Amino acid sequence: MGQSAEFGQFLRVMRARMQPEAIGLPTTSTARRVAGLRREEVAQLAGVSTDYYTRLEQGRQIRPSQAVVDAVARALQLDATERAHMLDLLHNCPPRSQSPAPVQRVRAGLWQLLDAIGDTPALVLGRRTDVLSSNRMANLLFTDFSELPVRERNLSRWIILEPGARELFRDWKAVAAETVAALRVDVGRHPNDPQANQLVGELAVTSEHFRQWWAGHHVTTRPSGTVRLHHPIVGDLELDFETMALPDDGDQSLRIYSTKPESPSLDALRLLSSWAHSESTGDHPSEHLRSGDVDVEASPTGGESKHNPQR
Repeated sequence: MGQSAEFGQFLRVMRARMQPEAIGLPTTSTARRVAGLRREEVAQLAGVSTDYYTRLEQGRQIRPSQAVVDAVARALQLDATERAHMLDLLHNCPPRSQSPAPVQRVRAGLWQLLDAIGDTPALVLGRRTDVLSSNRMANLLFTDFSELPVRERNLSRWIILEPGARELFRDWKAVAAETVAALRVDVGRHPNDPQANQLVGELAVTSEHFRQWWAGHHVTTRPSGTVRLHHPIVGDLELDFETMALPDDGDQSLRIYSTKPESPSLDALRLLSSWAHSESTGDHPSEHLRSGDVDVEASPTGGESKHNPQR
């Protein structure tokens, strides 16, 4: 499927989600043959002919003007992320020959930063939601991605396919759907990435949830939010996250998880850090973990990072 066809499919899904009464069209007792708006209704709202809009949805090789794109976006009531995704689908057509995607590398300064904030969970995410690096506390909280095969070091893949992730995220469906929406943004920006196409194909074959979410064409780039976890060692936590794009590489971002001061979640993170330190030194405090008597004041940083920036 070419990118123009993907652009047309996106328009069809966005049109189908709209309710006629929401844009002031009169409701009738006659059942509509299509979900959402008709093509002619969107065309009228956008100020273009029905034939022209139909050709857009059919994925014809036409290049609408910026004014037409803006009018269609308004007619379909797209938000800023959806509009940007529509432009990606329109303009980022794959080349005739596809070259392998360049290897993603993390700057040495970022490795140092992740180690320096070792008791604050942090990840460096790259293209396709690949996990390029994670610090000690992120490994304890989620999983040690560096221990996985290279092709499995991907946040979307882990959240959707790993049974432990379903148990970890208390709102797993919402988290997984949002991760798929973020992956769709990346695929729209880089349609000629064979690794992304392989990832989407694997997830579509393996997960019914993924197939439904992918077909919905939802997109998001939410930079901050809250996740609720149930960790097998320390129980329930609530973490706020901030995702910051890195200025020297627009395809990489730093995601940091934090807890509110003096909260039970902060105590749980400290407990998890203390437990990991005890495991590494051979002092197994399993009885204390069950009784809740472990001293959580100490928050050791542990050993050196397992990640190799040269990989």
